Amino acid sequence: MRHRAWEEGPGDVSHQKTDWVSIHSQICHLLSPVLRPQRCFHSEKDRKDGKEQLLRKQESLIAVALCRAQGFLWAGQPLEAIPAALQALRSSSRLLGPASLRLLPLYLLLAEASTGAGRPRQAAKYLSQAQWIVLQSPDCSAALQSKLHRGLGLFSVAEGNLEQALYHLANDVYLATAEFGLNSVEVSGGYFHMANIFFHQNKMDAANSLYTEVSSLWHAWLLSSLHGHQRALQARAEASPFSEEEEGSEDGTTEAQRERGARMLGAVLELREQGPLQHPGETAQILHSLAIIHYLGQDLAKAQELGMKAFDLAKQLPQQDSLETIGHLLELINAQFSHTT
Repeated sequence: MRHRAWEEGPGDVSHQKTDWVSIHSQICHLLSPVLRPQRCFHSEKDRKDGKEQLLRKQESLIAVALCRAQGFLWAGQPLEAIPAALQALRSSSRLLGPASLRLLPLYLLLAEASTGAGRPRQAAKYLSQAQWIVLQSPDCSAALQSKLHRGLGLFSVAEGNLEQALYHLANDVYLATAEFGLNSVEVSGGYFHMANIFFHQNKMDAANSLYTEVSSLWHAWLLSSLHGHQRALQARAEASPFSEEEEGSEDGTTEAQRERGARMLGAVLELREQGPLQHPGETAQILHSLAIIHYLGQDLAKAQELGMKAFDLAKQLPQQDSLETIGHLLELINAQFSHTT
């Protein structure tokens, strides 16, 4: 079964292969019932049940396609992300309508993938569509407007227009702060990309200040998430073995949040470790944060490795306040290791 999911260029063999690897091998079983003509129903109840079943299949298709697209972007494969993102966009547009605000993140994802794949005209088209949706939606939240400005900022960076990029990223920070608060990790993305611009402009004071802010925001948020994880474990231990548990993340984090944090903090860590100036306190903080991310993601070996590096570095600091919190994380990791062996 072949379903065309490529907007630009002819449907040659390489495009069809990319489509298949990206998404269609994953969703063929979902596409068939969604695309085939719907059968007639003999009762109102059957019609309602059939409509609800179709809706669930459409939502499943969108979720799978979006997950695949995001996964390819995380893996640094923007070209492979495009067919999956297009499938998610088309299915969502059919379900929600062409002007739905829920399409905005999909257009921004396509813009990011197209930019990364060296397709600036396509990226500009998707960003224009995203802007149009926002203009048509007076009730658009500050959170979504923030994402739009970040997308426009990153596109401006790719185009080499750094002043325009800083303008959009500053708006990103302002809107994210208005929506989530000054100390939210949602603000960190704008800071991070602004810091990268200042770094490449050799404005090191501004860059270092923003990188430090990014590290601090993530560290505080991850410590809070770790405490939430511990509370959930404690509640589970105290609960009746016959009580039903709801599925979900015990710490309140999502895979997307952990991946975003790991990418940002990993980039700052590389700069700190390779830079001419030493930042041992911040480096230990970043290592601690990354260890928490891997612990919450159940990669215990990597969490232990990073936690030990953080602990060894923290021991060399004049102020050793962080030793206790890092040591506590290592205890949690070791306990988890003991539980699983």
